[in-house]
Amino acid sequence: MEIRKELQIKLGILRISLGFIFLWAFFDKLLGLGFPTCRDLKTGFVNYFCKDAWLYGGSPTFGFLKFAVKGPFAEFFRSLGGNPLVDWLFMLGLLGVGLGLLLGIFMKLSTLFGSLMLALMYLAGFLPPQHNPLIDEHIIYILVNILVMAVLCLSDSGSYLGLGKFWRQTKLVQRFKFLE
Repeated sequence: MEIRKELQIKLGILRISLGFIFLWAFFDKLLGLGFPTCRDLKTGFVNYFCKDAWLYGGSPTFGFLKFAVKGPFAEFFRSLGGNPLVDWLFMLGLLGVGLGLLLGIFMKLSTLFGSLMLALMYLAGFLPPQHNPLIDEHIIYILVNILVMAVLCLSDSGSYLGLGKFWRQTKLVQRFKFLE
C-alpha cells in the first residue's frame, strides 16, 4: 500500500471518529442517553429519555451556557443559554457536522462549521493560561482541533471510507463547489 493511500485511510478514520463525536452529542442531547444528558452528576445514575432531552422539552444549551462557562466571555455566553434559536443552531450544527464528517460529504462546510463550534465552545470556557504565562494545554487542544479540521478539509479524506468521491461527482456539487 502506498504511503499516500495509507495516510488517506488514516485521515478517513480520523474524520469518521470526529463525525461520531458530533453525531453522538446530537443524539445524546436529542434523546437523553446519559452522556452527559440525563446523568446525575453526583450519583452517576442515568435516567434515560428524561425531561432534559431536547425531544422532551429540555434545552441542549442551557446547562452548559448557564453554569459551566467562565472567563471574560462568560456573561455573553450565559445570555445565550436556553434561547430556542441558539438551541436549534447548536443541534443543527451537531447533526450537520456529524453527518458530513461521518459520511465524507459537505467536507468544506462540515469542517468550517465544526471548527466554528469548537472555537465557540472553547471561548465559552476560556481562561488565561494557568500553567504557563503564554500558552497552556487548553490553547494547544483547540489549536490542534482546528488544525485537524483544516487538514480534513484540504485533504481528500472524504473519499476514503466515505462517500466523498461519489458526492463530488454529483451535478449539484459540480455546480456549487463550496458543497464539496
